[in-house]
Amino acid sequence: MAPAPFAAHSERSRGRLFDEAQHPYRSDFQRDRDRVLHCRAFRRLEYKTQVFVNGTADHYRTRLTHTMEMAAVGRTIARALRVNEDLTEAIALAHDIGHSPFGHCGERALDELMKNEGGFDHNIQSLRWAEVLEECYPAFNGLNLTWEVRAGLRKHLAHVPGADLDGQAIGPWQYAEAQIADVADDMAYYAHDIDDGVDAGLISPDQLAPLDLWQQAIERTAHRYGEVPERRATACHIRSLLDLLVEDVITASLRCLKQYAPHSPADIMNAPERMIAFSPETADRLAPLRAFLFKEVYWHPAVDSANKEAVEMMQRLFLHYVEHPDHMGRKARGRIEQHGLWRTACDYVSGCTDRYAMEEYQRFGLAG
Repeated sequence: MAPAPFAAHSERSRGRLFDEAQHPYRSDFQRDRDRVLHCRAFRRLEYKTQVFVNGTADHYRTRLTHTMEMAAVGRTIARALRVNEDLTEAIALAHDIGHSPFGHCGERALDELMKNEGGFDHNIQSLRWAEVLEECYPAFNGLNLTWEVRAGLRKHLAHVPGADLDGQAIGPWQYAEAQIADVADDMAYYAHDIDDGVDAGLISPDQLAPLDLWQQAIERTAHRYGEVPERRATACHIRSLLDLLVEDVITASLRCLKQYAPHSPADIMNAPERMIAFSPETADRLAPLRAFLFKEVYWHPAVDSANKEAVEMMQRLFLHYVEHPDHMGRKARGRIEQHGLWRTACDYVSGCTDRYAMEEYQRFGLAG
C-alpha cells in the first residue's frame, strides 16, 4: 500500500547535525531505530522501574518491556494510517532512554535535588543521552539521529509558541509519527499497568467492573471467544481493551485526516487540531480509568512505601557522588569540567538502573 501523502520519508529527511554517508541497505529512519536499540541507555531500561521496583517479581513490566510494547502498538497504528513505521518506532524506542531509576518517584526526587541547577525532566534527559551523553562514534557525541526523531522526542515543547529545532518549527503539532508514538505510550500504560496491578494483587477484576471501558473489553472478549476460563479471562480482557483503544485511535484519526486532507507532514504540523488521538467518547471513558489506576495502583500504600524507600536511597547516593565525585565512573568524571559537578552527578544517577543504584548504596555503606 502506498504511503499517505502526509507520511514522513527518509529520503526527504531534514538531515542530521553531522553529515554522514547514506547506508547502502538501510534508510535513515531505520538506522535511527537501530542506533537507539544498540545504545547503552536503551539497554539499561531492562533494570529500571515501570511501576514496581525492579526485581520485585519476574513478570512485572520494566521500563524496557513497556517501551517495546509501546513500539509494537505504534507500528500497528502507523501501518494502518500508512505513515512511516521506522520513524514511529525510533521515536517510541528512544522516548524513555533518559528515565531515572525508580520510575516517576525517582524523577521527582532528582528534580527536587536539581531545583537550583536547572531541574530534571526525563524527556529532556532522553534528549541528553541521544544528543550529548552517548559515546558510540568517533566524530561526534550522541547518536546523531535525524531531525525528525529528535523533533519527535521534544513532544513536551511542541506546543510552546515558536518552538523550533535547528531553526525549524516543531509545532504547534508534531509529525503524525510522533503523535502516534505519544498516544501509543498512553495505551501501553493503561492496558499493561492493569495487568501488573492485577498480577500483584493490588486490584481485582471486580474493582474494574464499574468502568465503562472494562465492560466494553469484557463484551468484546465474549463476542470473540465465547466463554473463557476464569484463570485466562483477565488476560483476554486486557488484550481486548488494548484492541479497543488501538481501533478507536485509528478510526478517530482517519475521520480527522479525511476532514482536513493533509498533503504533507507540514500540513499535519499546522493543522487546526491534533490529527492522531482518541475519539472524544473514548477520552471521556479513559478519564475514570486513569483516576482508578492512580488511586489503586500508583498510589497504593505498598507501591508508595517501596518507592519512597527507593527514592530516599537514591537521594543519599546522589549527594554521596556530589561529595565524592571520584566514586563516579571514568566517563562521568571526564564530563565534570564541561557540564559541572551537579549536572554530571544527575546524569550519572539518572543513568543508573535500579539494581546498580542499590548495589552502589550498599557498597558505600549509606544505609542509616
